[in-house]
Amino acid sequence: MSSPTRSGPGRPAVRRDRDEEGRARNARPRDGLGRPLPYGTPGVARQPEGVSRTPGESLTEAQRLLDAGMPFHAHEVLEDAWKAAPEEERELWRGLAQLAVGLTHAARGNVSGAVALLDRGASAIAPYAEAMPHGIGVTELAAWSRELTGSLSGPVPAAETAPRLRAADGEAGSGPDARG
Repeated sequence: MSSPTRSGPGRPAVRRDRDEEGRARNARPRDGLGRPLPYGTPGVARQPEGVSRTPGESLTEAQRLLDAGMPFHAHEVLEDAWKAAPEEERELWRGLAQLAVGLTHAARGNVSGAVALLDRGASAIAPYAEAMPHGIGVTELAAWSRELTGSLSGPVPAAETAPRLRAADGEAGSGPDARG
């Protein structure tokens, strides 16, 4: 059984935040890019974990968060979809989550982390390009990732840099959450 505190040589014991099941959970408030803020500082509400959504609902919510400049939060929605997806779609959703984390790193100015995750995410979704499951614009997302990784030199504005998850010309991509 693990202790609720952390300590080490020269470090005082620090109480760790825990959830109802006793798992470590950092309760510090976070900004829109998921960076921890000092306790007591107003932060951005976290995305609840383990929410069951349809693929369409997951894409709509993730797109809303990307458009709001909160790619870290979008990644959490896409991660829930990845964990709930049928085996044949898991890599697609994992790749989408990695693209969102890549954008998070790009917005934070972590160029090497952004490039690694954007490349990894684009590679994970590439096999789905022809099928375009759920109207996801795989080809467009891969092009967006290549363009972003090729131009990164510092922090980017998350909302203005966010990709469209659904294809602009596909049936699923022509709804209210699609931009041209």
